[in-house]
Amino acid sequence: MFQRGIRGATTVEIDTPEEISGATVELLNKILLDNKVNTEDISHVIFTMTGDLKSVYPAKFARENIEGFNRVPMVCFQELSIENSMKKCIRVLMVINTEVLEQKDIKHIYLREAKKLREDLSNA
Repeated sequence: MFQRGIRGATTVEIDTPEEISGATVELLNKILLDNKVNTEDISHVIFTMTGDLKSVYPAKFARENIEGFNRVPMVCFQELSIENSMKKCIRVLMVINTEVLEQKDIKHIYLREAKKLREDLSNA
């Protein structure tokens, strides 16, 4: 059994619970679908958000809207404040247990404006 990390990011237009909910659920569902991950195989999920997003924790919406996420350990952090960095951005690192996926098979997901962060990995 190996642990693999799956990266992803997305953005929102405005800092509201509705925007953050929609973006978070969209991103996580795409990660799960594209990598064929079952929630039982998730070790943990780490979220970061840029400092301009303060209305709500993204983990809340994962627990409420994605089956099985109420048992997944999740934590949220504020992203470092770096000059000229992307605004209103939610990033995720999902760590999974797998016997099937090799590192080269992982599909990292970057949506909306966040596609610009890693154009070399964007496959959404």
